[in-house]
Amino acid sequence: MRDLFSIPKKLERIPLQNAEVYYQPDFDLGFPPDLLLRRLIDETPWRQENINVWGRTHQQPRLVAWYGDAGKSYSYSGIKLDPLPWTEILLNIRDKIERATDLNFNSVLLNFYRDNNDSMGLHSDDEKELGSKPSIASVSLGASRPLTFKSKIDFRKKPVKIILRSGSLLLMKGDTQHNYKHGIAKERQALGPRVNLTFRTIFS
Repeated sequence: MRDLFSIPKKLERIPLQNAEVYYQPDFDLGFPPDLLLRRLIDETPWRQENINVWGRTHQQPRLVAWYGDAGKSYSYSGIKLDPLPWTEILLNIRDKIERATDLNFNSVLLNFYRDNNDSMGLHSDDEKELGSKPSIASVSLGASRPLTFKSKIDFRKKPVKIILRSGSLLLMKGDTQHNYKHGIAKERQALGPRVNLTFRTIFS
């Protein structure tokens, strides 16, 4: 039986206090990252959702898609996503991540950043269906973007940024979501497309 909170063997731990964050810049996905990027962009039924933030409704500054086991819906910021059935390409990626992390995942959120104007605001993945200490594995394809971590318990701490390269794997677990927010800001310079896959376990 797998230990859900064991330390991954092939990922480097990021020195982030009161958090468990691991990173591998060149994770073996089985196919070239550029090929996976193009296939996912072309084959995914992308959606642009309206989100509710501080009582106001906005259009999400990126496109999304939700895949997973039957019945594993996910809700955040006033959005409810019902899972699409797994595709072969997503199952192959999931299998490699599960082998590398000794974790099991039953769903994945895909985010499509079309260019430098697309972003994700600072947030924590702490919805109740993710459990008390969520483990989230994140694969990046395409343009490199910095992921910012900002402490929720010590506002004097400077944010920490990790450059997510194409073909990289980032793992967040333990108390990370309790103690930090994370997000991807817009960039001034022109950038190409990026697809991010965040594998999760929904408890419902």
